[in-house]
Amino acid sequence: MDFVKQSTKIICIGRNYAKHAKELGNEIPTLPFWFLKPTTCYVENGGNIIYPDITTNLHHELELGVVIGKKMSKVPKEDVMKHVAGYSITIDVTCRDLQEQCKEERKPWCISKCLDTFCAVGPF
Repeated sequence: MDFVKQSTKIICIGRNYAKHAKELGNEIPTLPFWFLKPTTCYVENGGNIIYPDITTNLHHELELGVVIGKKMSKVPKEDVMKHVAGYSITIDVTCRDLQEQCKEERKPWCISKCLDTFCAVGPF
């Protein structure tokens, strides 16, 4: 399965790591929140992450990517793993200064996470 070519969206979970949330001065939510990245964020193993001119503070976080192999909606908890096709080590990239500016202005911060090459993925 070539998940980079076949996927239609990248679903991310935010603030699910309490220590990192505290480091950034964020409240720890009772439930993690979700955000999306476009598939143009993918850069495959061996590719380069582009450092954009619009930031002076680029951060990265190592993540576990879960590849969903079948469409799913309202799947019972006991059946969820039947939809998992595999896993990939992933690097989530963020323009931290832009994210902070957007948060201060109470605007969506998708520009800080959604630039091309901002989701590096390893082999499936």
